[in-house]
Amino acid sequence: MLLVDDEELLRVAFTMILRAEPDMEPVGEAADGDAALRLTRRLKPDVVLMDVRMPGTDGIEATRRLIRESPQTRVLILTTFDLDEYAFDALRAGASGFLLKNTRPEELLAAIRDVARGDAVVSPRVTRRLLESFAHQLPATTLGGDERLRPLTPREREVFFNVAHGLTNPEIAAAMQLAEPTVKRHIGRILSKLELRDRVQAVIFAYETGLIRPA
Repeated sequence: MLLVDDEELLRVAFTMILRAEPDMEPVGEAADGDAALRLTRRLKPDVVLMDVRMPGTDGIEATRRLIRESPQTRVLILTTFDLDEYAFDALRAGASGFLLKNTRPEELLAAIRDVARGDAVVSPRVTRRLLESFAHQLPATTLGGDERLRPLTPREREVFFNVAHGLTNPEIAAAMQLAEPTVKRHIGRILSKLELRDRVQAVIFAYETGLIRPA
């Protein structure tokens, strides 16, 4: 775990919380994005807890470069507001989720464990709320006509459409009259074919390709 925040007090507090957990090990701290990138290259952390608003290289650009250089590392963004343009940009840059800075310690620890397992922390519904709020930043595309969707079968596209609308696996299974394990397999193949990291990235991709449009 690498902690990145320009507030030393916050880094100290988070480090104390993490060191009390037997399955977590803080390996370093950074006060800005450039230092975060240097430490990531050297320490290769599983998860980076990244602030977005920092002097110099901010958390958005640091996340973008970090994901490109170290795709195996997961980034969990720290932000002040849930409907925050910075959080939206961080998700587009490749972050696996975001947390409010005033989140409770048990929620922080659960989120870190989820991200380390490869899951996304932000629910698709919250991601969609962000997309609805900042949809003007997304590229204009023909509805569902993007060539990047071509690898998907009709059934996979239908599942993907439901994922992009924020449905959970049980909800998709009920809507499509499928077993939950079947839905899970479909989603795994969708993420693999489209080279997406998780469901949050899938929601963003669906908007960017025009598969779904903001309301």
